[in-house]
Amino acid sequence: MPARSSADPAATVAAVSAVSDWLRDDAAATPDRPAIATAVRLTARTLAALAPGASVEVRVPPFVAVQCISGPRHTRGTPPNVVEADPRTWLRLATGLLDVDEASRLGALRLSGSRAGEVAGWLPVVTLTD
Repeated sequence: MPARSSADPAATVAAVSAVSDWLRDDAAATPDRPAIATAVRLTARTLAALAPGASVEVRVPPFVAVQCISGPRHTRGTPPNVVEADPRTWLRLATGLLDVDEASRLGALRLSGSRAGEVAGWLPVVTLTD
């Protein structure tokens, strides 16, 4: 596993590819927890690297929380701008299989704060190939 602050692009693509059937097909078997965790952590860290900053916190419980997007830095208590999703929803967003508006409309993505929606401009972070 790479250092917490970095996400190797090849490792990220490999981790996402390992769970891609599950992301694309509701009937596919759920991958094992470590495979999901690795894909979630690496894609979230990729987002944080692409959109450096600390004005929006992206949470994918129980695996990761990262701060991203430049602007006022949050340092204590509940952040004012939060994006939260379950692991499958996050990975579908991170790969472009689902967009932020649709995920929010379906209730699978929770956005709070005036800047949370800005995450849409940084997604997807990985493109799946067939």
